[in-house]
Amino acid sequence: MLLTITTRHTPATDLGYLLHKHPAKVQEVEFGKGKAHIFYPVANEQECTCALVLDIDPVGLVRTSGNQFALEQYVNDRPYVASSLMSTAIVKAFSSAINGKCKDKPELVDVPLPLEVKLSVLPVSGGETVLHRMFDPLGYMVTATQHPLDTQFPEWGNSRYFTVTLTQTITLKTLLSHLFILIPVLDNDKHYWVNREEIEKLLAKGKGWLESHPERELITRRYLRHQSSLANDAMAVMMKDDMPEELLSQDTVTEKVKPRLHEIRLQQVCDELLSTPVKSVVDLGCGEGKLLKLLMPHQQLTHITGMDVASQRLEIANRRLKIDRLPDNQRKRIRLIQGSLTYRDRRIEGFEAAALVEVIEHLDPDRLKALEKCVFGYAMPGKVVVTTPNKEWNVTFTEDTAQMRHSDHRFEWTRAEFQEWCDKIRAAYGYVYVIKSLGEEVAEVGAPTQMAVFTR
Repeated sequence: MLLTITTRHTPATDLGYLLHKHPAKVQEVEFGKGKAHIFYPVANEQECTCALVLDIDPVGLVRTSGNQFALEQYVNDRPYVASSLMSTAIVKAFSSAINGKCKDKPELVDVPLPLEVKLSVLPVSGGETVLHRMFDPLGYMVTATQHPLDTQFPEWGNSRYFTVTLTQTITLKTLLSHLFILIPVLDNDKHYWVNREEIEKLLAKGKGWLESHPERELITRRYLRHQSSLANDAMAVMMKDDMPEELLSQDTVTEKVKPRLHEIRLQQVCDELLSTPVKSVVDLGCGEGKLLKLLMPHQQLTHITGMDVASQRLEIANRRLKIDRLPDNQRKRIRLIQGSLTYRDRRIEGFEAAALVEVIEHLDPDRLKALEKCVFGYAMPGKVVVTTPNKEWNVTFTEDTAQMRHSDHRFEWTRAEFQEWCDKIRAAYGYVYVIKSLGEEVAEVGAPTQMAVFTR
């Protein structure tokens, strides 16, 4: 992936001072997932171009991804496109410039320069329309070339990848802040977990332009990976100056933040598992142990097991639950095991209740049938709670009806499709079921998550 920044300001070599990178040297910066190489293809008084080339370590991405679904680790575009990895590299390579510091020529920091940026290759979720919606309000002239999926098969159509040229007279620090935020926004993905620290990054790098951007809500949602509670908090800060004073009372400022959808989902699954007097529960696809942590305080449960295919996630779950520090009588209640849900495993048989929280959509349809047999045919818990995304709800955050909520999802079902699957489980394995909605419902499209409670 390649980023070039060009100026024809006189003298053009001022760009080297602003970037704190000498035009006569090739430099390298390590940033965790690989290296960024910085060099100048052109550097004279009339024209100066700085190039940033990323060399991503695919093995390093696999080792640190924590992704339990192995296929995405090896089949993805991350080493080859301008994504959040590029944003990380920009901050590492040009930290002084993006923070508005220039040791040798500080007077240049606030001087608008004629700059031209070229990005190859930029993934854009939503196509060229979204690209213009992001950059046009900021005053850029945008030129975009969309790449076909395969030049040998033109009938397949175009991909979501563009080579993009942006031209604007602007300060370098502002340009870099735009790129830092908008590159992952256009990609609509990030290579790392998003938490509350991302709000601070967004507000710091977006200060002075994001507050007035007509697409600030879309930018905020995408940058924070559609985590509603984080996006709402960020928007509240940005909109504070526009709100009437009476709405900024102490009660409003200190109002309790609404729980995130993920927290709501886990709590309702926990409540559903405990709604009958069960003593043993297994969380199938337990991940980092968040549901297990909710179950632990309930002393009616004498056996709690978490199963996952990824050993790394089980290690995180072990730390989260502090299993090593528990008293002996409590430690005997909890067990973490590694295993696949597509093969019969006698260790998960004999439980009174089981949970499959956001698991089934990560399996190909033919592998899903194997899971059904292992869980409902062999393990046969008395109660099974299954949650999965509601595809219809996706229109609330994207215009692309084919887009899924996670790059590893093999499918996402409508409410009718989910009910059809539940009917097949009932007919094949003798369970009855009830479907419930999780999260705030929207007219005509339903809630973000659908939950089925099967009883044998």
